Amino acid sequence: MFEGTLRLFLVWLCAALFVAPVSMAVAQQKDGINDLKLPGISSYATPKSETPLALGGGGAITLSAQLTDKGADITRGIVWRVFKPEAVNGKLPMVASAHGGTAVFQLEPGSYLVHASYGRAGATKRITVGKDTKRENLVLDAGGLKLDAVLSGGVRIPPKNLRFSIYESHAEPNGDRALIIPDVEPNTVVRLNAGIYHVVSTYGAVNAVIRSDIRVEAGKLTEATVEHHAAEITMKLVRETGGEAIADTSWSLLNESGDPIKETVGAFASMVLAEGDYTIIAKNRDRIYQKDFTVVAGQNQEIEVLATEAAAMDPEEGAD
Repeated sequence: MFEGTLRLFLVWLCAALFVAPVSMAVAQQKDGINDLKLPGISSYATPKSETPLALGGGGAITLSAQLTDKGADITRGIVWRVFKPEAVNGKLPMVASAHGGTAVFQLEPGSYLVHASYGRAGATKRITVGKDTKRENLVLDAGGLKLDAVLSGGVRIPPKNLRFSIYESHAEPNGDRALIIPDVEPNTVVRLNAGIYHVVSTYGAVNAVIRSDIRVEAGKLTEATVEHHAAEITMKLVRETGGEAIADTSWSLLNESGDPIKETVGAFASMVLAEGDYTIIAKNRDRIYQKDFTVVAGQNQEIEVLATEAAAMDPEEGAD
């Protein structure tokens, strides 16, 4: 009797031990533990700074930058790059970088070149790192430049039609200048080292161009507004005054000297032109029509070219 009871107990115990893991697994699934998705090693974010967290025997160095020698520390917008001073394959090896304002680097003792860029302004300094904590300041000697343009009388120009390019002030013997920043939108603050810059303002895409030399002062925002002497002109070929524009027309625009400055195709020829005298030539179905007109600064106008037999030109006229 006792042996039978003992045998029955052992069978029940084995069954319980077998069922228990299954029950626990079911309970875990219900709790959602098996639904957790743990990231793999490659899923971790890459460190934003290339600076090592710690280097044996290294020293901490704090880097800060100011616009002027008596200015406050710049708190954001700086890109720091630390290089070894010895070039490898013609390039300086970068050992650390950081973004923001004041930055702290942990570097091995030795000599380094530090470059701080703030927009298009920048400065480089040689530093020496030891085992003790140290601080270095870089004076950028930089300021800001904000550009805009208006028409005669102070009329605003649509920003979408206006762009600026900033060049070095010094011109090469052939007249070329080094381009620093192209396609600057109006009222955008550009950070530059203090100095004189050659600024080209372009209204439209033909010949409404103003050039000027502008000085940027350290620690200051220089705001410059230039005045364009130009207007928006729309040309169309019509069979009668006030008529509908004729489609599939080829347009050629000549300046006062007879040089071609713009060609386009369409029912309308719309463009911004500097003030002055022009000749427009319209070609449609092997017929050529011509009209002289004058652009007055700030006075947008529509030019109609009449497609009449009397106004038609001989296609061979002027041919060699």
